[in-house]
Amino acid sequence: MSDISEFMTAEHRECDRLFAEAEAAVAAGDWEEATSRFDAFADLTLLHLRREEEILFPEFEARTGITEGPTAVMRMEHDQMRILLDQMRQALVDRDADAFLGDAETFMILTQQHDMKEEQVLYPMSDQALSVDRGTVLGRMKEI
Repeated sequence: MSDISEFMTAEHRECDRLFAEAEAAVAAGDWEEATSRFDAFADLTLLHLRREEEILFPEFEARTGITEGPTAVMRMEHDQMRILLDQMRQALVDRDADAFLGDAETFMILTQQHDMKEEQVLYPMSDQALSVDRGTVLGRMKEI
């Protein structure tokens, strides 16, 4: 993958796949599988957020001078995602399918809107703004 948009969008899709597997396992009452799939999903999601917050967003902001725009909104939504991840993890511990699935629905709505903004606005802007350094930035994100 040669650009930030492709790499990060592919990571979104992998998170979506793992999340769907965790949801299905909870719905089936398979708590071991649900925990395993959720852990994989949460780990990748948190890694993805770190890639954005530690590398992509600061690079984008430094290059464009835009610090109160899309990256500020994305960081706020990341905080909301982390809260929901914690709540879903607790629901798994409690083996509370209703709580998990309710939080999962909220998480999915938030994430779908969030990912759309990143994929349609922020990532293309990042590819353009970081065109000279894109390979370096992408390499640094992959190293995390």
